[in-house]
Amino acid sequence: MITMTDTAAKKVSELRLEEGKPEWGLRIRIVGGGCSGMSYELGWEDQQHADDNVVEAAQGIKVYIDKNSAAYLSGSEIDFVQNDMMGAGFAIKNPNVKSSCGCGQSHRF
Repeated sequence: MITMTDTAAKKVSELRLEEGKPEWGLRIRIVGGGCSGMSYELGWEDQQHADDNVVEAAQGIKVYIDKNSAAYLSGSEIDFVQNDMMGAGFAIKNPNVKSSCGCGQSHRF
């Protein structure tokens, strides 16, 4: 389904500890909006929903994906990148993206 790099897993672990929620997982979903039509939404999740796909990543990270987002995310990789010009953040390498907007925050599948 999806994978997470060790760098991203380490960052998620660090952020969970900062939030005081070391048992929480990461939810990723596709939401409507943006200039190309759809974008990613990442957030914390404390438990699996009935229709979730759950991916176990490095460092015990659980990634929760709802059934509607799963098809759009199939084959994707979650990474954490540090860029001197743009700062740092999570990046999703998704082979299902047909086109992206100029800022790279919105996609067409």
